[in-house]
Amino acid sequence: MLHFKYSSLINAPVEVVWNFHERPDILHQLTPPWQPVEIVRREGGLEVGAISEFKIFLGPIPVPWLARHTVCEPYKLFIDEQVEGPMEQWIHRHEFIAENGKTRLIDAIDYAIPGGWVPDLMLGWFVDARLRDMFRYRHEVTQRECSL
Repeated sequence: MLHFKYSSLINAPVEVVWNFHERPDILHQLTPPWQPVEIVRREGGLEVGAISEFKIFLGPIPVPWLARHTVCEPYKLFIDEQVEGPMEQWIHRHEFIAENGKTRLIDAIDYAIPGGWVPDLMLGWFVDARLRDMFRYRHEVTQRECSL
């Protein structure tokens, strides 16, 4: 199992940052323009049972990705897990922590690449670098949209 974590301090209260993540267009807002992803649907907001469905493109090949929310504690955290997709396992924890009127936004992902420890060892660095680029973008957008 591989682990990824990205954290930043957003200049806005937790309620503002949480509400931003509840927007119906949030996936469009947070998807980097260079990322080969098509958003198919989003249903249920952040609540348990909510789903997000994408097509990601590995070169010219579209790969379906379906994630379902398994935990939701309003204004604290939500967790989504891959139901169908390219990873062996994918659990994404989104945390919102109040810090002196601001919000510590933490994205933590536990994942496994199909095929066991050898692909994890060989490709983990690449996946980690892509995740770092994506979450840097997402946190910058969140900072811009939510800052007081």
